[in-house]
Amino acid sequence: MKNYTLINLIVAICLCSFLSFCTQNKKSVHTSDDDLDSKITSLNDITFSGDTSKTEMVYIPGGRFMMGGDNEQASKDEYPKHQVAVNTFWMDEHEVTNAQFAKFVEATGYLTTAEQKPDWEQLKKQLPPGTPKPDESQLVAASLVFTPPSEKVNLNDYSQWWSWVPGASWKHPKGPESDIKGKENYPVVHISWDDAMAYCKWAGKRLPTEAEWEFAARGGLINNIYPWGNEHVNKGKPKANSWEGSFPDNNTAVDGFKELAPVKSFAANGYKLYDMAGNVWELCSDWYRDDYYQTINSPNGIKNPQGPADSHDPDEPYVPKKVARGGSFMCNDSYCSGYRVARRMKTSHDSGMSNMGFRCVRQ
Repeated sequence: MKNYTLINLIVAICLCSFLSFCTQNKKSVHTSDDDLDSKITSLNDITFSGDTSKTEMVYIPGGRFMMGGDNEQASKDEYPKHQVAVNTFWMDEHEVTNAQFAKFVEATGYLTTAEQKPDWEQLKKQLPPGTPKPDESQLVAASLVFTPPSEKVNLNDYSQWWSWVPGASWKHPKGPESDIKGKENYPVVHISWDDAMAYCKWAGKRLPTEAEWEFAARGGLINNIYPWGNEHVNKGKPKANSWEGSFPDNNTAVDGFKELAPVKSFAANGYKLYDMAGNVWELCSDWYRDDYYQTINSPNGIKNPQGPADSHDPDEPYVPKKVARGGSFMCNDSYCSGYRVARRMKTSHDSGMSNMGFRCVRQ
């Protein structure tokens, strides 16, 4: 199954107006709304909180490993499998939670991508030349919300389970009438890569590289498919928050959760990291290129790769994309095997959705 970014999803949703909502805006653009005048929307305006503690972080010893696909489910962009070495680092033991992100927003006044009106001048740079501007009434602050259908649908038609919802954001994950009360310990979602970078700057941390993320997800196991080993995600006792049953209409919730789960709901991997498979996709620092592994494959291996200098995806050549890893609660083998440690996802850096989150690292 192909990985699709926010652009694809919204194009599928907005069939009658190809570019009505295509993506969320850059954070550096302010809206004209009076109540946003004092809000911070630029990474340049964020300052470090001063907290240097490693509370709720785990030490990752570093070392060498073989990075890339481990089984027949692997996609072309997971090959060739290649030798990589990473230095030691510290990693958040779980995804950044609503409570943690709320502290950041309270301290900085930061406004996320989903909470801002899209800027057409920025948006059109990611679209084919000559794309007509949508009506202003359609350029509203919104985000993609998972809305499962009641019956089986064509898995190529993403509009069957995604809705572009005005007012949806990290504080209102299903729309303006929803909230996160009682879900302080759930992973924060509707977060773009730009938003994650702002949080990292405030926290004095950074996003992991794709290589660091995969090394940590493997938990010391060698060439295994999942963070826990090789047993399929749906065999034995529940090991991750994934989709059981028929996707996207019927989640039997054998693992106990229909959608998101609180962090640390499942056993940690060998490095004592939680949710390295399922729950939410996790953003990495790297740009995505479909051919990147081919360019760095070397008999002597590569040390601390930082990812390619730019992005390339033949499916969407106009859209710069970042890497995300780990899968989400929506992953099912019929649709997406994202819980595999080698599985790569690609997403526009200024896009968020209801199954996208992140965790941080520091040296």
